[in-house]
Amino acid sequence: MDDLRKEFEPDDANGTAPVGNDAAVLGDVAAADTNGIGCHGGVELSKAAARAAGQGELMDRFEADYPKGPHDQPQSMCPAFGSLRVGLRMRRVGTILSGSACCVYGLTFTSHFYGAKRSVGYVPFSSETLVTGKLYEDIVEAVHQMADPAKFDAVVVTNLCVPTASGVPLKMLPREIDGVRIVGIDVPGFGVPTHAEAKDVLSGAMLAYARQEIGEGPVQRPRGGLKDRPTVTLLGEMFPVDPVVIGGMLEPMGLAAGPTVPVREWRELYSALDCAVVAAIHPFYTASIREFQAAGRPIVGSAPVGVDGTDAWLKAIGNSCGIAAEKTNISRNAMRTAIKAALAEHRINGRITLSGYEGSELLVARLLVELGADLRYVGTACPKSPYNSEDADWLAAHGVELRFRASLEQDLAAFQEFKPDLAIGTTPVVQKAKESATPALYFTNLISARPLMGPAGVASLPAVINAAIGNKDRFLVMNAFFEGVGSGDGAGIWENVPEDRSAYRKKFAAKVKQSRNAVDNGESVGC
Repeated sequence: MDDLRKEFEPDDANGTAPVGNDAAVLGDVAAADTNGIGCHGGVELSKAAARAAGQGELMDRFEADYPKGPHDQPQSMCPAFGSLRVGLRMRRVGTILSGSACCVYGLTFTSHFYGAKRSVGYVPFSSETLVTGKLYEDIVEAVHQMADPAKFDAVVVTNLCVPTASGVPLKMLPREIDGVRIVGIDVPGFGVPTHAEAKDVLSGAMLAYARQEIGEGPVQRPRGGLKDRPTVTLLGEMFPVDPVVIGGMLEPMGLAAGPTVPVREWRELYSALDCAVVAAIHPFYTASIREFQAAGRPIVGSAPVGVDGTDAWLKAIGNSCGIAAEKTNISRNAMRTAIKAALAEHRINGRITLSGYEGSELLVARLLVELGADLRYVGTACPKSPYNSEDADWLAAHGVELRFRASLEQDLAAFQEFKPDLAIGTTPVVQKAKESATPALYFTNLISARPLMGPAGVASLPAVINAAIGNKDRFLVMNAFFEGVGSGDGAGIWENVPEDRSAYRKKFAAKVKQSRNAVDNGESVGC
């Protein structure tokens, strides 16, 4: 993109030209054969290419922070959408993507679909610029041109699959340019399992940068000034009402709700680190939790959902902050009374299966059970963590089958087995349910984007869920109307039935399997 480039000078006074060991790193990029890597080249092939290009430490970190299993990767959107969304929602933060053009197009389209109102920088590449190391030089040029302190506090540069697999070294970028912070991250689909965890990749990198700034000297105050009470940092994206509700719960304890991470402004990172305790509302923010722990901040898991969850969470927060039991009990008793009253007025009647990839699935599940729903199955694309173990144990004690890193096949099998009155899930699960004349709701837009905490959470879910369950007759009518029009490749009205292409699919699947076996057996993968 011409408007993101300026002439690169090898003797740049800012020290961005590769010298010494840096030159050796770029040599790894030049040595990497990029044939076959990327979105469609196979996960193991891309991992092997990344390691061969000098990215072994990065891949080890991803495997430790975001463990896979029981299957390799959830079937969800490109994970980089998560980190992209975090950056685009922050004030005075610019974004540059480095990846295949098709990936960048898809990511920016999705981001604008979800409400982003700013441009995304893009550094294109060819096979030549990728393998010679010229792509890195182009990124440096783009960063220098974009780093305008009048417009930005920070610029985030993100490597997508192909540049990461090829070893493009964003860690070599200058730390700052004219006072503008430069944050380079890698978010490959073969290393970061879900878009929810990609939010942690960027949040963790920003917290690490901010923590170093704090150690170097004075930093900016929060836009609204300092709180006069110890704060609780909230980790994980939430509906805007939830932090307000949590703040009300904490007030009798002499505490206040701090920033929510991912933050909306760079200076909020300092406030987030300056807290009494971190509430891991979304428990899979591993990189962020590591930064908070390095800053000496204790972590509390779960969240204030339902009667049991709210009571246990408030007690844990009070203990972590050294609050007297008498003060904590004021809030616990008030919330217990208010939530029980809300539960008496709001009930859900029906069998439900639930699946999603946002990370709040276990919290929603707890709320559904307390609301009276016959919840049989919960599948989450996110991993098991020390900070969601209480939620997992609570659900198991209430007879709910729970799957971490759940696959689409497991979610669909649960739907077939339990035959719910309502399926809450991802797009393909919702599609399958509606094809079977079963009401269904998309978890991301219709469930997770609602208040969940305290009495507000109890009141927010029943109306939409009961209304959906009540639509069963409409689905039966539609199902009868469209009966006989076929399905899959044969759907529609045809003069001649489309030719069966299942043999081609089997042949392609066999080729993919053969490629993966070659990597597993240590055969040459062109790296």
